[in-house]
Amino acid sequence: MNIFIRIFEILNIVISAVFLLCYSYQLFYIPVSWFKKEKPRDKEVVLHRLAALICARNEEAVIADLIRSLKAQTYPQEYLTVFVLADNCTDGTAEAARAEGAVVYERENHEEVGKGYALQALRRHINEDYPEGFDGYFVFDADNVLAKNYVEEMNRSFSQGYDVITSYRNTKNYGQNWITAGMGLWWFRETRYLHYPRHLLGVSCTVSGTGYLFSRKIADEIVDWPYHMMTEDLEFSADMISKQRRIAMCFQAEFFDEQPAKMSESWNQRIRWGKGYVQVIRGCFGKIFRSIKHGFSAVDLILNIAPAYFLTLFSVLLGVPLVIGALVTGGDVMSLVWSFVRLIVGTYALVFLVGGITTVTEWERIHTKTWKKILYAFTFPIFIFTFIPVVFGALLFKVRWKEIKHQMSVEKMKEAGLEDGDEFLE
Repeated sequence: MNIFIRIFEILNIVISAVFLLCYSYQLFYIPVSWFKKEKPRDKEVVLHRLAALICARNEEAVIADLIRSLKAQTYPQEYLTVFVLADNCTDGTAEAARAEGAVVYERENHEEVGKGYALQALRRHINEDYPEGFDGYFVFDADNVLAKNYVEEMNRSFSQGYDVITSYRNTKNYGQNWITAGMGLWWFRETRYLHYPRHLLGVSCTVSGTGYLFSRKIADEIVDWPYHMMTEDLEFSADMISKQRRIAMCFQAEFFDEQPAKMSESWNQRIRWGKGYVQVIRGCFGKIFRSIKHGFSAVDLILNIAPAYFLTLFSVLLGVPLVIGALVTGGDVMSLVWSFVRLIVGTYALVFLVGGITTVTEWERIHTKTWKKILYAFTFPIFIFTFIPVVFGALLFKVRWKEIKHQMSVEKMKEAGLEDGDEFLE
């Protein structure tokens, strides 16, 4: 056998083995989420004064839906204040938010761009205008819509003594196409088979951009919002875990968000995440590593952010020269093709298994037609393969924050026939 082909096959075996070694523990999380019971939330429920923080850039089309869903909560409205920062907006976001009763601030800053800077500005406004502060602070994105009992359920968990709590992430437009379904199934899997079992086992979760709550204690510690990397949520999570602050999960609190429907927009979003992962690895790895001695949460975070990125990078960087070498030296092309096919088929099968299990267990929460649920379980691995160029794009290209347009208002969803009986649209 050609030496390059032989090395290529060995490389595939080694990388696959390392990948399984790094992530096999997450297979244990699956039965944990099925069989381990959550501890009763039996402490007395206290009505906390809560603030909803929303940073919005040109979100006129969707922001009213979020604020209306906040105003329709089962939680007493006198204990909930909605704040919006209209960040570098050129549309009617501020006016739309004010019309729905939110406290609105506006910001113009084209140098310090990104959600982290916007949250910092919003926190500074609140600290100045509301010096008494709040007991807890939600972070939402403008395209979110909340189940009616969302705040009530989050407050119930908050009353148990947790300082940071994430929640159940669902998708508004899962059935729009295979791209929205791919990202939606990614979030379902993260919610059910990462965050929930972590919570059950007492391991820290992470926050994923939106749909989380942090306490006054955390707010006082961080002062305003010092997290400015492209994935400020992961930076925040890394900081909390390095300080032994456990991030809990409220499985009963559900919110919905909109996924990009175009591959170009999905690419822009995920390449920003990829660059943010690199920033977190470079900037936070040391303090995360030093906190390993305090428990498994730091180990889990490191395994979650580092191996997949670098294994993908190494497999392509080493694999491509070997393939070229095999072709140049007259190696058996069919042997090379079959080796590559086995790798692709094996990876597809593993990802399909995870996506299929998630589809079955979250069936009732996936709001689309039956045939779409089945179809998109099969396209999920293809969507995951599109992360491969994201890894290289994040490493090779200069990445800037780019606006992701959200247009899928509740009314437009109804017009497009995307609601499929969703109770949150009523």
